[in-house]
Amino acid sequence: MGFGLPLAVLTAWVLARLRFPGRSLLNAVVHLPLVLPPVVTGWLLLLIFGVRGPAGRLLMDWFGIRLVFTTAGAALACAVMVFPVMVRAIRLSLENVDPGLEQAARTLGAGRLDRLFSVTLPLAAPGILVGAIVAYATSLGEFGAVITFAANIPGQTQTLPLAIYSALQVPGGEARAAQLSLISFALAVAGLLVSEWMGRRLNAALGR
Repeated sequence: MGFGLPLAVLTAWVLARLRFPGRSLLNAVVHLPLVLPPVVTGWLLLLIFGVRGPAGRLLMDWFGIRLVFTTAGAALACAVMVFPVMVRAIRLSLENVDPGLEQAARTLGAGRLDRLFSVTLPLAAPGILVGAIVAYATSLGEFGAVITFAANIPGQTQTLPLAIYSALQVPGGEARAAQLSLISFALAVAGLLVSEWMGRRLNAALGR
């Protein structure tokens, strides 16, 4: 998730601040994981990052890295699925930044990057943080893309939802599934509460 956040911030800034041909297409591509069945997203990842896929073959030949059916692959699948969640939250926050403050910084001689890092991003910090926390909480519940791209390997690629699914396939595993479900529920609620609390604290610090 840490690697995806900077890319989500950049993507959100491009969509919020720039106007260029193909912007609508980029927006659609970014949000595809929200509307595609997760299994389809996992299958596309398999085609691209599998050992015979274009990106997967390069990673294997150049760096000896294999993503499919690995822990890193499970993380990649989760990151791709929650990427639109981060982008949407960050984009909304960027669009709510007062353009007058950016213009004032510009009149004082601040360049585009200076305005971005000294004005825009600090003011958008609540949305960025909330987007990251909610995306992390959402990734804990990802199932379809992970099982398609990384499989269900206990101790390696098995996530919490996959563990619940596996428990339900075993006779008498309902108690184990219930325990894991409670953990999943607690983590989800905690993520939402933390994101709400952090958002309020940052907004208060910014005088909103």
